[in-house]
Amino acid sequence: IMAASLVRRDKKSTAAHLKADLNWTDNSSGVRQLQELLDSVLNPEKPAADTEALDWCKCLIAGGEGFEEFCKTVRSYDNATLCGLVWTANFVAYRCRTCGISPCMSLCAECFNNGDHTGHDFNMFRSQAGGACDCGDSNVMRETGFCNRHRLRTGENVPSVPRDLLLMSEMVLPRFIICIIQYLRDGYTEPDTSTERDLQKVLQQLEPQISFLEELTKMGGAMRTVLTKILTNQQIFKDLSVGQEENVYAKKNYEKYLSALKNSGLVSVEEKAQSGAAEPTRGAEAGALGLLGAEAPASPDESNKEEDQDGGQSVGQRKRVKLSSTAKDPSIMDSLKHKCFLEELLFWTIKYEFPQKMVTFLLNMLPDQDYKITFTKTFVQHYAFIMKTLMKSQESDTMSNRIVHISVQLFSNEELARHVTEECQLLDIMVTVLLYMMESCLIKSELQDEENSRHVVVNCSEPLLKNNTYWPLVSDFINILSHQSVAKKFLEDHSLLMLWMSFVSFFQGMNLNKRELSEHVEFESQTYYAAFAAELEACAQPMWGLLTHCKVKETQEYTKTVVRYCLETLQIWFDAIGFVDEPAPNQVTFHLPLHRYYAMFLSKAVKCQGLDLDSLLPHQEMLMKIMVHPLQIQASLSEIHSNMWVRNGLQIKGQAMTYVQSHFCNSMIDPDIFLLQVCASRLDPDYFISSVFERFKVVDLLTMASVHQNAVLDGEQERPMLEGALTFLVILSSLRIHLGMADDEILRAEMVSQLCMNDRTHSSLLDLIPENPNPKSGIVPGSCSFEEMLSAVADFKAPVFEPGGSMQQGMYTPKEEVWEKEFDPIMVVLRTVYRRDVQSAMDRYSAFLKQSGMHTTGNPWPPYKERTPLHPCYKGLDRLLHCKTLHIVIFTLLYKIWLDHSNMSEHVLCMVLYLIELGLDNQVQEDKEDEEPCIEEHCHDSWFPGTNLLSNLHHVINYVRVRVPETAPEVKREKDPPPSTSADASNFGQNVREAQVFSLVAERRRKFQEIINRSSTEASQVVRPKSSSTRWVPPGTPPQLVTEILEIRESMLSLLIKLHQKLSAKQNSLSATWLEDMETNSHAHGDGITAIERILTKAATRSRQSKRSIQEICGKVSPPVAPKKNSPTDKNTMDKDERRQRARERQQKLLAEFASRQKSFMETAMDVESPDAEAAMDLGASEVMESEVLYDCVICGQSGPSTEDRPTGLVVLLQASSVLGHRCKSDETKKLPTTDDEHIYPADTCGAAHDVRLALMQRFFKDVGVLTGKTQSLKHTLSLPRFYICFTQNDQVLQGFSVDKGEFTCPLCRQFANSVLPCRPGRSTEVVSWHMPTNKKTAVLVKEVEDLQEQLGLFPVSTTVRQRDIHRFTQSNLSKEMESVIKDIKNTTQRKYMDYGKNPGSPDNDFLFMYSVARTNLELELVHRGGNLCSGGASAAGSECFPYAPYVYLPGISCFNEYLTLILMRMYCMFFNPSYCLDDERPEVPMLFRDCPSLLIIFVLTMPQPLRKEHFICLVRMLYNLQYTQALASLSAKFSPEERQAWSTSGALKKNAFDAEKSYDALLSHVIGELSKVKTVYDVNPEVPSMLSSSVWSPHSIEYSLQQFCLPYLRLSCLLQHHLYGDKLSGCPVEEFSGLAGCLGLLAPALQPSNPIYSASCLDWTVNAFDLMTQWCSEVTGLSDTQAKKSITLLVQDPQWASPHLLHLPDHYNIIFQYYHKKACTACKKVPKDPALCLVCGTFVCLKGLCCKQQGICECVLHSQHCGAATGIFLLINASVIIIIRGHRFCLWGSVYLDAHGEEDRDLRRGKPLFLCVERYRVLQQQWVSHTFDHINKRWGPHYNGL
Repeated sequence: IMAASLVRRDKKSTAAHLKADLNWTDNSSGVRQLQELLDSVLNPEKPAADTEALDWCKCLIAGGEGFEEFCKTVRSYDNATLCGLVWTANFVAYRCRTCGISPCMSLCAECFNNGDHTGHDFNMFRSQAGGACDCGDSNVMRETGFCNRHRLRTGENVPSVPRDLLLMSEMVLPRFIICIIQYLRDGYTEPDTSTERDLQKVLQQLEPQISFLEELTKMGGAMRTVLTKILTNQQIFKDLSVGQEENVYAKKNYEKYLSALKNSGLVSVEEKAQSGAAEPTRGAEAGALGLLGAEAPASPDESNKEEDQDGGQSVGQRKRVKLSSTAKDPSIMDSLKHKCFLEELLFWTIKYEFPQKMVTFLLNMLPDQDYKITFTKTFVQHYAFIMKTLMKSQESDTMSNRIVHISVQLFSNEELARHVTEECQLLDIMVTVLLYMMESCLIKSELQDEENSRHVVVNCSEPLLKNNTYWPLVSDFINILSHQSVAKKFLEDHSLLMLWMSFVSFFQGMNLNKRELSEHVEFESQTYYAAFAAELEACAQPMWGLLTHCKVKETQEYTKTVVRYCLETLQIWFDAIGFVDEPAPNQVTFHLPLHRYYAMFLSKAVKCQGLDLDSLLPHQEMLMKIMVHPLQIQASLSEIHSNMWVRNGLQIKGQAMTYVQSHFCNSMIDPDIFLLQVCASRLDPDYFISSVFERFKVVDLLTMASVHQNAVLDGEQERPMLEGALTFLVILSSLRIHLGMADDEILRAEMVSQLCMNDRTHSSLLDLIPENPNPKSGIVPGSCSFEEMLSAVADFKAPVFEPGGSMQQGMYTPKEEVWEKEFDPIMVVLRTVYRRDVQSAMDRYSAFLKQSGMHTTGNPWPPYKERTPLHPCYKGLDRLLHCKTLHIVIFTLLYKIWLDHSNMSEHVLCMVLYLIELGLDNQVQEDKEDEEPCIEEHCHDSWFPGTNLLSNLHHVINYVRVRVPETAPEVKREKDPPPSTSADASNFGQNVREAQVFSLVAERRRKFQEIINRSSTEASQVVRPKSSSTRWVPPGTPPQLVTEILEIRESMLSLLIKLHQKLSAKQNSLSATWLEDMETNSHAHGDGITAIERILTKAATRSRQSKRSIQEICGKVSPPVAPKKNSPTDKNTMDKDERRQRARERQQKLLAEFASRQKSFMETAMDVESPDAEAAMDLGASEVMESEVLYDCVICGQSGPSTEDRPTGLVVLLQASSVLGHRCKSDETKKLPTTDDEHIYPADTCGAAHDVRLALMQRFFKDVGVLTGKTQSLKHTLSLPRFYICFTQNDQVLQGFSVDKGEFTCPLCRQFANSVLPCRPGRSTEVVSWHMPTNKKTAVLVKEVEDLQEQLGLFPVSTTVRQRDIHRFTQSNLSKEMESVIKDIKNTTQRKYMDYGKNPGSPDNDFLFMYSVARTNLELELVHRGGNLCSGGASAAGSECFPYAPYVYLPGISCFNEYLTLILMRMYCMFFNPSYCLDDERPEVPMLFRDCPSLLIIFVLTMPQPLRKEHFICLVRMLYNLQYTQALASLSAKFSPEERQAWSTSGALKKNAFDAEKSYDALLSHVIGELSKVKTVYDVNPEVPSMLSSSVWSPHSIEYSLQQFCLPYLRLSCLLQHHLYGDKLSGCPVEEFSGLAGCLGLLAPALQPSNPIYSASCLDWTVNAFDLMTQWCSEVTGLSDTQAKKSITLLVQDPQWASPHLLHLPDHYNIIFQYYHKKACTACKKVPKDPALCLVCGTFVCLKGLCCKQQGICECVLHSQHCGAATGIFLLINASVIIIIRGHRFCLWGSVYLDAHGEEDRDLRRGKPLFLCVERYRVLQQQWVSHTFDHINKRWGPHYNGL
């Protein structure tokens, strides 16, 4: 009852009342009341969505005051010294490697910016899985990196919390939490019945409650302490968890909870029950769960029994995995039991698959230390359960991220990790859980012996591996192994190590490839990605983690243990796959993690711990086995590159590449090669070498005979396989990465090899240099040694910019001395993923040699490089180079190359010589007593006396016995009598007995037997195969082989010398005395000749005997190279060669011709700076006499004039533009706002000003458009490519190009184009009169001009001499083309820029539109020229197109009807004849408001063509008068009334002077007088003068402002004259005004430029100036009042605009990023996923944002239409790149922000600080202003309005 009454009362007062009750010492009644109230309020049977309960809790906790105030109060007691801010995926955080102790350290932006990290190695990153800020945690980062707040530990001196503040919380929260738990229990249903959605629904309902908990954690330390107490207190849990007896609902929930707990152990309850009774016999189908039942055996006898039973199982021959003895606690296996709220909350968090809110709540609590420890233990306790849930989950990716989000916070802390390892067996749990996880996807291995194999491997096509589901567990394991204390525990625990080895062996031999021999594989599986990832992450990374802790002598024991277990496990593996001595053919697996563990620990032991290698090696037989599989991989690499695996599809190439790729090589190929080096140094060298050649399948090739049969290889595969084998031997004997190089040397070698392949950017270099994957180890890229090394070996090439080129990045390129001394082709071969990189390195090397003049003829050979001395342990490796087998191979190959046998190549010779040289450089100390006596049966002991290469070099071999097919040439020769040296037969017989036999295979068999039967010598005598003298024949080969004896009589030295002659093509290339003349140093670089000389010199200097033989051989005049008979086949080949040669020459010729054409095209098309050199362009005086201009057609190649019937066209790209509209008044560029207080006001742009002006005009005057010159209109650059196409009658040419938008590519340069402009028909002789200077009086000219205009008005089809026959013209091809062009132009423009007049679509509107196009193009050209005409030539590419501009519009206009006449009549009459005026309800636009440049263009366009120059000049003069008057009027409006008065009076005095009409003061006073007649003109706008009148107007300043006012008009007129008449623009050094005036003939040239020029002196009045001005002024004063009010603003126009600029950007990208990436979208108020900025006007837009879509068009595209007439330039905030939108296409332009190494950082992946690159920004602006985006950027794609 009481509770019910409380519920009804007001919440606040109740809370206050209860709080008071509870504060008494005897508070039992208060407690009782509270409990009853809570029982009714927090009733779990109510629906969770009901928020009433939540409101009650808030009030009760706050104890009567407002919840907000309560939060504030609690926060003031926050004693936390850690930041602990938790974030979720996609949050932008920072990582500083300089400050981090753990590699996972991260900081929130606030802590990072408030700390001092200058000069540190930090980066910004987007969180993948979420994380938390570590600021303040000294276990994870160094204190120097803390931010101000956490460094000063402000939390420590906070007063302690008053008891009553949190009293209510302590009472209410437990009930609140159990209530949440009840909901979670209730909502959970077993996965088989439920769907994802059900769980989601429960979570959505609980959203407000969990958010409330999250809010509480954010109140700071005080509240967290209370929560920790509640969550970890076992008593409270006991009391509340089961629920009261009478509450049925709670009971039901509790049962649900218990059933959910049932299967939470690793082993489910049913399985346990079974395994207790009897061991079930599980076959492979039972999932090979090797763990089951054997986990925690109940009694010793039971465990033995199990092992016996195991014997019969199909899979289980593998020893059952035993849990380590330390894991006495079977809790990993059993179901979980919960003792506190925290445990159950975590349990439900896992069950519900880690909902984000719960994860955040649990992590927010971490700054509380007690909580952290308890929570970590709880997490570990649930680890197995987490894994089970993860494997079942549908959303394993999201779940993985959430798991790691939690675990990385717990395990990165060494203190904590050690604590949990000791107390909760963390390591046991992790390894067991990993094992258990992998056991779910094992299959039988098919390696070696498919039927009887007992080995199981993971199946890479299982989702567990394919989707990397194991990733979170492995990543935790790697994380804890990075702590020394934990790793030591792991290495000391032998049972754990054994477990781990069995885990690793699951990966040994996975993803087996079988070579397809018959047809191409149907389905190429991509499982190899999964396999490589698994080996790297699950095997290699933990290995590197362990290796980092085995660096010093004290850790020897660990290494020994690991090596011991590796060998044991390998032995088990060999037994399991049934391996004896030969690998199965046509199989390869790239995954041998056990071999690699063994290799890496060996390497560490020798390098860092000073252990003796032999103590760690097994017996010889085991070494032979260990060697087989890594060698198989090396041979397979060669096979794959020789296209022998081509039927397996591309994926096998992918595997071969991944194996050597920079992220994998040091965990894969490096350990493999090192292991082979170890084997080679300890096994018999003859055995090793013959194994290599046999694995590479080239044994049959190594015969002296010229013809042989190969059972295993096709002809074309022999050469690459032989090259592969030799290259492998060279790598094996010269690579020193694990054999004695220091870390610095390794880094240097890696860096040099990468730089030699290609110039590299800093980041790609960091990426390409292999590092131990564990970041704590060895060389960390980014550490100082990396930078120091880089500056030592490379030069930085700053980023380059060509205006038309692609954007270059900052690159590093090798220094010269590196090429000279350090270029190591062997390292390059080892590290190249693509074969072409080796070629690239060699090309760069030869380019260097040519440039430095060291070697200029022919192709240089790879240089030989001296090696670091071997570590004493590996000295045995040199024996490889000094064994007879290798020497026989070398001898045979030299002989074959000398005789040009098939399949020999320069590469083979190169490698052979390399091997000889390596042998000469690495001598072996011979131990004589070891040589066994020479037994006849040892088949090749008789080839060479000893094993030393030096002494074998000069040993002559006389006869060799070979087995050849009967058809071989050697057989035929036998018919001749035997060679008669000392001609008796006995002698010959003796030779036959001495002839050498060579069989590699037999040799290898013999050695193998020997090693295996070492114990019993007599056995070895019997077993030794007698077949050794004959070749071992694989079954099934055609047997007709005959033994032949070849006479050789050569030694290696003599062969070398003969090869030298052959290479240099000289008989005696080496004279007998050449050794004495040799200087030694010249040998380092060069080709084969140099290499042979170098070897001979070395041999001679090291042994006197060799020197003697060399001199002897050189002394004999050697016979010519064994001649080939010229058989008919040879003749054919000769012809063939000759034919080929001729064909090649023809081809060269064609190519050369093509190249020269191309070159001349490039010169004309791309010549940006100089005016175009083509005839068509240069219409200057030089051509006056030439009657026709000829054009070349690029399609049909004809050349001819452009005529009306066959006009020639120019391919152009028309595009709309708003560049001019973005000009501002001031020259200062606008800044991009980066704080909330900065804004951009668009009102001061040209476009905005014209819009205002136009609106006013349209309100008051009729037919406005003609006269205002609205520049924002449209713009067309007629683009760069200038190629002529002839339009033939049938118009065929244009057919092919009409793509949907009318675009096509230029037939010559393939650039975009969308129209063809016809060129003007050629000029006849009238050209001359056209340009003649004239002496007529101005008045006469004016009359003539008026006549011309009348003509046009009255006789549109007149036939006067000077006018073309328009009638004919209208029907001609030319006019058709013109119409199509005009149509094109209109299509390019948006509607809103085309309608000026009141009747859109009418011809008069079209005319205005065309006029505005002309105007815009002229204006734009001015912009290109830098805003004035005196600053020198055009600065940009767009300018040469304008010669056509005026003509484009002419014919089209001629076709318009007489509609124009009326307007024009009106216009002219008003202008020239003041008395003529039409009256109308809306007056005409007053002359003073008109735009003179526009009038000029219109006059020119409407006059009959061609216009004579004198008439043009006349027009210019007349209009200058008007412009000048406007200048005066505008100026007068700026005066203050007093000044106006003063000027008016002073000027009036001069009115009667003789030159009054040309003196500005007289005219000015007249204008002032006229305009003052009506008050309204000057008084309208009192604010304007007040701004300007601060300065007093002196005559000088007046003159200046008048000139400035008239300049734009003069510039345009000048430009127009330049284009019409080809007059040169004066690049005048004098000041601009006088230059232009002179150019236009307004100034008499007699005036010396030394005199100051007055603008008035250019005036030229034909009627009385004062009358005309009065007339014009009266038009203004005659306006009605309303119009006059606005008219003053129209009068004060300012024609001066600064050239257009993009926004000014800040230097640091971070400033933009921090402000905009969190900025909300104006439309939907959310932060957009891809925010972007318009760089023209600074508008913030959403890229691809659906919120801002209008009519299916996304915001960026829309904005590009409004702001840029379909050209938009946007900076993508989250990617730092600039994207250009042009019409319906877009392209990624690149970035204007580069890092310290001159690189872009697209998508901010590296997160390094970026700085503005001014040059790039300039290039961007340049392309924008010159409209060249389409030409310069190549990669355009359609955007379908989706940006």
